[in-house]
Order: sequence, then C-alpha cells, then structure tokens
Amino acid sequence: MAELQRRLVAFAAARDWQPYHTPKNLVAALSVEAAELLEIFQWLTPEQAERVMEDPESAHRVADEVADVLAYLLQFCAALGIDPLAALAAKIDRNEVRFPAKRRGGEDGEGGEGGAGEEGAEEAVRKAP
Repeated sequence: MAELQRRLVAFAAARDWQPYHTPKNLVAALSVEAAELLEIFQWLTPEQAERVMEDPESAHRVADEVADVLAYLLQFCAALGIDPLAALAAKIDRNEVRFPAKRRGGEDGEGGEGGAGEEGAEEAVRKAP
C-alpha cells in the first residue's frame, strides 16, 4: 500500500500537480469518483448488481472506478499523513467494541447496542463504517 502511495505522489509531482492536490481537492475528487462508481449501479436491481462483474465491459468500468476511488483515497491520506491501514484497523477495533457479535442462541455480547434481535442487527449495519 505504501508503495502505491509513493507512486501516486511521484506521478503527481512529475506533472507539477502538487498545488492542486490539497486535502480539500483530493476529498472532493474522491467523492466524485465514488459517485461515478455508484452511477454504474444506480438503476440496477439487486440481482443485476450482484452479476455486474459477469459482463466484461461493466467489470472493466467497475474496476476502473474502484481504482480511481482508491487512488484518491491514498493521495488524500498521504497529504494528511494518515496510515490508511492503521486507521482501518483502529476503526475495526472500535466497531468490535461498539457492536459486539451475537452469541449462539441470539443473545448479544456484553455492552454495546442492539439488544433487540434483528432490529439491533439492522441498526448496526446502518451505523457501520
């Protein structure tokens, strides 16, 4: 991951794009690319969305947009000095505490939210990162 970040930073530097690669501009570009990924799925049924990678043209478009989203996310993290893998690991750790796994028999783990059966699970999904 760090090597990809270095390549992206070097790519921008070789083109004198650093003045434009501010955190604000990078996060705006990230948002646009995420919207372009969403656009591919916008009017698909859930079943069609699950099969989107079966069509080579659609698969290529999805992979390209995923690459664009990841590229801007990595550049954003580099600009702010964020280690994206460490940030993700810390977020998972916090979510494991906030949303304990269900025990066998349908009981929630100790602490946390979601003691209302399926409703609690749905709430956890809505709040998940």
